[in-house]
Amino acid sequence: MDISGNVGSVLNQKVTSLWSIEPTLTVYEAIEMMAAKGVGALPVMHEGRLMGMISERDYTRKVILKGKSSRSTPVSEIMTAEPIVASPSDSVVECMAIMTERRIRHLPVLQDGAIIGIISIGDLVKWIMSAQTATIDQLTKYMYGE
Repeated sequence: MDISGNVGSVLNQKVTSLWSIEPTLTVYEAIEMMAAKGVGALPVMHEGRLMGMISERDYTRKVILKGKSSRSTPVSEIMTAEPIVASPSDSVVECMAIMTERRIRHLPVLQDGAIIGIISIGDLVKWIMSAQTATIDQLTKYMYGE
């Protein structure tokens, strides 16, 4: 495992499904789905096209703090439109830098315009830690033998 791996490799290590929500559904329905699926963000999709992202952070900052009702506010009103995206060939290090700099926790991954997955900051940290552990193991074996 190489620390400079790419997003495609990270996605191949994940064993999760991709859930999404329509922009016309309510924020309550989005939060309900996130809770049921154990995720912190959902891609907002319409007719197979990525329209945006909605996260728990969007909910707290754009609904709760503004006194809106999650049961009547449509997802489209609070989603992050035109989200930053990654491609399978983007490097782990590059995506980690983007996510840190932009203070985002989830990146949709697009290939040929279609969403093929989502990577989280946690996925990237896990990848980097595994790569470092593998490197340390290899160096230890080299120095001390099998």
